[in-house]
Amino acid sequence: MKEEPKGDLKHLGNGPEGSKRQSPLRKSTRKPKAVKKQVQKKPKPKLNLQDKFEDIESLDLSEKNVIFKPNVGPQTRFLAAGEREVLYGGAAGGGKSYAMLADPLRYMAHPQFSGLLLRHTTEELRELIWKSQEMYPKIYPGIKWSERKMQWVAPSGARLWFSYLDRDQDVLRYQGLAFSWVGFDELTQWPTPFPWDYMRSRLRSTAPDLPVYARATTNPGGPGHSWVKKMFIDPAKPNESFWATDIETGKTLTYPKGHSKEDEPLFKRKFIPAILSDNPYLAEQGDYETMLLSLPDNQRKQLLDGNWDVSEGAAFTEFNREIHVIEEEAIPGSWTKFRSCDYGYGSFSAVLWFAVAPDEQLVVYRELYVSKVLAKDLAYMVLEAEQDDHNIRYGVLDSSCWHKRGDTGPSLAETMITEGCRWRPSDRSGGSRVAGKNEIHRRLQVDEFTEEPRLVITSNCRNLIAQLPVLPLDKNNPEDINTKAEDHLYDALRYGVMSRPRSSLWDYDPATAKTSSFTPSDPVMGY
Repeated sequence: MKEEPKGDLKHLGNGPEGSKRQSPLRKSTRKPKAVKKQVQKKPKPKLNLQDKFEDIESLDLSEKNVIFKPNVGPQTRFLAAGEREVLYGGAAGGGKSYAMLADPLRYMAHPQFSGLLLRHTTEELRELIWKSQEMYPKIYPGIKWSERKMQWVAPSGARLWFSYLDRDQDVLRYQGLAFSWVGFDELTQWPTPFPWDYMRSRLRSTAPDLPVYARATTNPGGPGHSWVKKMFIDPAKPNESFWATDIETGKTLTYPKGHSKEDEPLFKRKFIPAILSDNPYLAEQGDYETMLLSLPDNQRKQLLDGNWDVSEGAAFTEFNREIHVIEEEAIPGSWTKFRSCDYGYGSFSAVLWFAVAPDEQLVVYRELYVSKVLAKDLAYMVLEAEQDDHNIRYGVLDSSCWHKRGDTGPSLAETMITEGCRWRPSDRSGGSRVAGKNEIHRRLQVDEFTEEPRLVITSNCRNLIAQLPVLPLDKNNPEDINTKAEDHLYDALRYGVMSRPRSSLWDYDPATAKTSSFTPSDPVMGY
């Protein structure tokens, strides 16, 4: 069998198939090509993803066959985001699904790319598959869909797998696999962060030009509303990049002791909100907006306004971040100040500081939220935090801290009082929980004379602002909140508002009062 010639062979003329080669003895009749003078080209400046997508917005694509162009605003910011983990969400109709489908396409030309797009169930996954079958073949000619494997394979060899994750045990299906991109569509459908955390552990890449990303889209509400809010919404303002934090402690995630990057933050996150008006193709029709306007109040706030401060069964639906949260500012020295505390070692200790304005408005201006802290150490932390206040009138502490529980040693309250951090017991009488909840409702209302709410919280009290609007009602007792929820700051708030705070008392003169001159009549009770 005749051996085929090596190399690329060009077909010349209109002759039969094969190649025509000139005899080496024959002189060439072609004129030698002029040697072009090589001009050194200036290197083009490298653009990051944000620059590239902003550049797309300025292009005239009217005569181009454009398959997908991101909407100006949130959708473009999501596709251009360089943070390790990004959540794109808010109101319904903001273009989340198309953004999620478009995001991994930038890497489909890389032969080592392996991506995974997840929904909670296979039924929910089907809509994404239909949309991808509409988009992908037009964008990547030659890309193949495998129904059996539920996977797209690009001509480069890159793969994008569509799958589901219904139960926590389903993560074992992905054990041992590696992905450079993982996406969760409708993240709040997962009740706990376990699937998200586990699948993030599958992110790895050996190619220096192939970064690893975790992406998610969702609306407010759903079983996982609370943990998603803690992870992406509460730590920073929308569209603001921030270092990833532990959702339980709020502390920045850092490299451990002994690591070459010891105490350095691990990676960044970002939340990019979107509302219906950010998707002009859907907003201009008006029908979808009409449907959303007809929903019940809580659902309308979530799906139309993208409001994360409401949840199904929430106890304090009147809370409004725009009304009840104010900027942090110095409290006048003449205002009455006090504090309240709900102590816990195994869970959390919550301390709130209050100031009473001349019009009787209550201002929560500082918080302390810590866990695994002894009573003595908490006393030191409280005194250090208020060393510049000088006129803390009193402190209210959970009355259970005075219980000795059969021992003869000092109680938790006595331990703190001995260190100079004085308290008086909170009201634990029958019905005090319901009365305290009603008082918070009253304080959150807008006063008809001052046109201001009777309770405001400064923006530095992030944990209280995050927890108060999503506290659930007790299903068995709708007059109280669910005590199994994270209610430590709520209890501290309740103790404070029930302490009968007044802007001025007959026995107090801020000009002459000194904290060190106060002596409790009962050293154990603290007042």
